[in-house]
Amino acid sequence: MQNISVYQDLLKTYLSEFNLDNEPKNLYEPIDYILRLGGKRMRPVLTLMTADIFNSNPKNALAAALSIEVFHNFSLVHDDIMDDAPYRRGKSTVHEKWDVNTGILSGDAMLILAYQLFERYEPNVFQELAKLFSKTALEVCEGQQYDIDFETRDDVTLPEYIKMITYKTAVLVGAAMKMGAIVAGASAEDQDAIYDFGMNLGIAFQLQDDFLDAFGDPKTFGKQVGGDIIENKKTYLYLKAMEYSDAEYQTLLNHLFSINPEDPTDKIETVKQVFETSGASNATKTAIKAYTDKAFTVLETMSISEAHKLGLRTFGTQLMNRTV
Repeated sequence: MQNISVYQDLLKTYLSEFNLDNEPKNLYEPIDYILRLGGKRMRPVLTLMTADIFNSNPKNALAAALSIEVFHNFSLVHDDIMDDAPYRRGKSTVHEKWDVNTGILSGDAMLILAYQLFERYEPNVFQELAKLFSKTALEVCEGQQYDIDFETRDDVTLPEYIKMITYKTAVLVGAAMKMGAIVAGASAEDQDAIYDFGMNLGIAFQLQDDFLDAFGDPKTFGKQVGGDIIENKKTYLYLKAMEYSDAEYQTLLNHLFSINPEDPTDKIETVKQVFETSGASNATKTAIKAYTDKAFTVLETMSISEAHKLGLRTFGTQLMNRTV
């Protein structure tokens, strides 16, 4: 297992060679644009890392890693349209830079390109990758629909929320790692174990994102702190605060999450105070650690070296303690 930057450099080089200089320009230029906006590229890096852990040259997993990155960005293009988001990674979103129809069509093409990348593998590997990809892609769509449904519901439960973030975020992390294991020819048991490791880490990652959205440092977080509060999103913090609060504070939270003031500063601060005094913030940190520890427990069942297990634990701990 190598330094993360090694995998990032491999992916960057491979992406630079991914030819999108095709006609019609208005279909392929938006794809090239979104893929080169950057980002953490955590998922494809995990694919390369996993292949390496199972003793395969990470270069063998580059096509699968890029497929994950193309699919992830496809979902972002369509999510931005649904959210009418003007910016992505500090730049104009595809539908803003071009138009909505171009965003939809280019996104559709990205999904096809993601599948096409599997054609670079032998038939048996292609079949396993495509099967996992189809399952995961459908679950991501289901997670997005759950998220949309929750916007108009006042009775969302914690298990429902965990299911939503599992489908919307965590399954793609698990699939990214399992794809690396498939390419490396790992055993079925190890493939399933690394999937579970990635999925639990993905849940912890999203809960950490929820926490940082409210309590992160604006200088390092990279997004507007309090964005979920402004958008009235019923995150893990909100659901725990409702569970732990008395009727008075439940009424206050219900009110605050039903209004959209022009200046949301007071709303954000009041909600954050309720999150802290109710114990919701500590409960969220506890849940982040619990899912991270669950991922670490899975490691003990895997037939990989102790050095690789330590590397994965270190990676998971860094994710749990991240500030961005």
